[in-house]
Amino acid sequence: MSLRRILQAVGITAAAFVATAAAVIPASTATAAPARSAAVSSPSASFVVSEDQFNQIFPGRNSFYTYGGLTAALDAYPGFANTGSDTVKKQEAAAFLANVSHETGGLVYIVEQNTSNYPHYCDTTQSYGCPAGTAAYYGRGPIQLSWNFNYKAAGDALGIDLLNNPYLVEQDAAVSWKTGLWYWNTQTGPGTMTPHDAMVNQRGFGETIRSINGSIECNGGNPAQVQSRIDAYTKITGILGVDPGANLSC
Repeated sequence: MSLRRILQAVGITAAAFVATAAAVIPASTATAAPARSAAVSSPSASFVVSEDQFNQIFPGRNSFYTYGGLTAALDAYPGFANTGSDTVKKQEAAAFLANVSHETGGLVYIVEQNTSNYPHYCDTTQSYGCPAGTAAYYGRGPIQLSWNFNYKAAGDALGIDLLNNPYLVEQDAAVSWKTGLWYWNTQTGPGTMTPHDAMVNQRGFGETIRSINGSIECNGGNPAQVQSRIDAYTKITGILGVDPGANLSC
């Protein structure tokens, strides 16, 4: 079950977690910031996951989620899977893809499936309102971006007008991947650090779970969901030929 569905069951939206971070971190500061103590390779370096490996990881993926779209999105956050040793780079790529796989059913879902929720994601108290329409800010992309304020924050950080055109997240594969990388590299969610920093600083895969859905799944909240994420991670690290490291659970 995805983060969004779990939270809906308890009357909370996944975007509420992102909203907290968006409210605390101004969009103008939401830029990629790799750990200072780690070396960052050239942004032009090849992605540590090959296209063949990507296809092996996601054999039943929706054709929208292209490998080319993902690699095209990497320039937005050059430190992602490109910081530290080759082992750390592969571990971060595996951690991101494992969480994305869990959230989207193996890269199957592009948009939120429950259309009855669509009108709920417009916060009219924001000064900029919902220019694309009150039902336009539903969950989209690999980490299911939702709410008008999150589209604005992500769009401002990426230099893309997602507030006025949120549909780009379901129409342009690179934009869709960029919104997932925006969360991964800049948002702490219910955790204490971004997932990127968790992997670069070798805090372990479990810390990325905490940053994405820790208040629901971690500390015994939903061990089955945590194990599902861990299983995806260990499978992907196996495909990439890298040790998964320690601290896999939260």
